[in-house]
Amino acid sequence: MRSWCSNPPRCLPRGAASVPVAAAVGVVLLVAAGMAYRAAASAWDKNPDRNIRLPVPLTEIPEQIGPWVGKDLAIEAATKEYMKRHFADDYVSRRYICAAERLLADAYIVYCATRPSGILGHKPRVCYPGNGWIWDSTVESEFIAQSGRKFECLIHCFHKPVPAYQQAYVLNFYILNGRVTLSEQEFSSIFDRRPNLSGDPARYVAQVQISAVTEHAARALASQITDIILRFLPDQDGRIAVAPAGAEPNDLTGAPEPKR
Repeated sequence: MRSWCSNPPRCLPRGAASVPVAAAVGVVLLVAAGMAYRAAASAWDKNPDRNIRLPVPLTEIPEQIGPWVGKDLAIEAATKEYMKRHFADDYVSRRYICAAERLLADAYIVYCATRPSGILGHKPRVCYPGNGWIWDSTVESEFIAQSGRKFECLIHCFHKPVPAYQQAYVLNFYILNGRVTLSEQEFSSIFDRRPNLSGDPARYVAQVQISAVTEHAARALASQITDIILRFLPDQDGRIAVAPAGAEPNDLTGAPEPKR
């Protein structure tokens, strides 16, 4: 008597013969999707006007925040071109002065969403030495914002040698999709390096640098301005607190919101 297993085709589980076909179809679909993505990414990169805009630009950050009064700093054409090549979608560079305490600090904020990882390598320990500064130290620290929230940061110290001696403290941190981080490794993956083809403003990396001749001044401005910066950027749920033009305005003065 012939056993059931003497006829191999009849011993295969139902559907087993279709597994190689399904695998082949899957590979074809993956290859096609990859080719379509590369084509779309290439077209995106070749578009000189590519840009993902925030609902309210960073230049709308108030010039007066508490006792601090700010004025925009000019950005050199070469720097603007560098930022464009590295996918900076929005930025602001502003000097704030607190006359009451005789403090001065510069705030520099860059938002990258077109290609979130475009900001990789644009950090104080690279940029400052590239402009003649000598690195002295970098320490992890934290500060408390006006809201009472505690934020981590890196504080870098640099100097220029005599006869043009200067000293600079740079408080630096990143905001990744609404969350503060200190590490570039968190947005250096292959996914982060891909262009943001969906145009989603909530997929981004922003960098905050606050520099001053004293660490105290850098910390003081960071305490005043950080809550406001975060209101201009999408939070972890993709929501933005600042209202666009024509909508109900938000309180951006730095004053506490009224109790309800």
